[in-house]
Amino acid sequence: MEDIKMVDTKAQYAKLKPELDAAFSAVMASMRMEEGPQVQEFARTLGHYLQVEYVIPCASGTDALQLALLALQLPEGAEVIIPSFNYESAAEILLKLKLKPVFADVDTQTFNLDPASVERCITPATAAVIPVHLFGQCAPMHELMELASKYKLWVVEDATQSLGAVYVGPDGKEQKAGAIGHISFTAFYPAKPVGGAGDGGAVLTILPELAERTQQTAKDGMGGKYEFSSRLETLQAAMLNVKIKYLDEYNEARQEIARFYDNAFAETELVQAPHRATYSSQTYQQYTIKVPPALQDGLRQYLLDNHIPSAIYYPQPLHLQQIYTSLGYREGDLPVAEMLCRSVLSLPIHSELKEDQLTYICYHVLNYVKQSMV
Repeated sequence: MEDIKMVDTKAQYAKLKPELDAAFSAVMASMRMEEGPQVQEFARTLGHYLQVEYVIPCASGTDALQLALLALQLPEGAEVIIPSFNYESAAEILLKLKLKPVFADVDTQTFNLDPASVERCITPATAAVIPVHLFGQCAPMHELMELASKYKLWVVEDATQSLGAVYVGPDGKEQKAGAIGHISFTAFYPAKPVGGAGDGGAVLTILPELAERTQQTAKDGMGGKYEFSSRLETLQAAMLNVKIKYLDEYNEARQEIARFYDNAFAETELVQAPHRATYSSQTYQQYTIKVPPALQDGLRQYLLDNHIPSAIYYPQPLHLQQIYTSLGYREGDLPVAEMLCRSVLSLPIHSELKEDQLTYICYHVLNYVKQSMV
């Protein structure tokens, strides 16, 4: 059996080597390392795939979030609601831009923003909300867009983990993740659904005024107003032009792997497979199980001892991290986020996993939880 990896970009590259090498060679022959035609080609392809009119490529997903927020021209000190069960970059960018992060709780099943918690967070200073389609499953966008309309808020959609996921509204209308909010952003880090050889990102919107501001800032800091600019390298765009053709195939492969896991873990109540929301497809950027808190650390170490990688996304909710103590949050304020950090474990899932590897992973997960019952 081959070594098991959380993400296997090397095996993915091997399958696409002729196409990728040809794409790289074309860039090297032109020596247009910035603003080559491949960048705009990728923007057009991504826009067509998502049905979004404006796509502004940039250097990273973090830059994309910063560009999106700058486009909104929010006043200093404005409050922006984000999930506490999340990666820390969003909160860090808010502080950098002199905005105030406000942490909301998440749903116990989907791990995405809980609209009721979001509404409790809204004050006269609230300007925006950032729903994250966590691990590849869409947030409840209909409810969040209704809240945004009611309270006159911007919705900045985080599609960094969810390219290809489909959201189904109450009226049956289907929209791709990243095509629903007022402005959205995504990322092309190697481990993402469409991953480059390094970093990359994009801002997405259907609103021309936001697109124009984003383009100006990404190009030259909006004429020097901001000490910030961000561009997607041509080599990265060349790779992304190849890989985006296989996005649906990659998502389908992860969905098939998720079904394998689901079937294996159905035999025990101690392992809760990811919940499948009725309003969203699931691209499984991560396959994240829930186990009793008493088993989390032991299971992870047991898997490691048997050469199976895993990860805890996320080990501590944002509202309890030391950097945000001045905001006044205390343990117990956001109980679902706190519970999830003690319970979740992400298992390997990528398009190159083999059945013998999956069987090996499932055997050891189930073996550990069975031993814990003795």
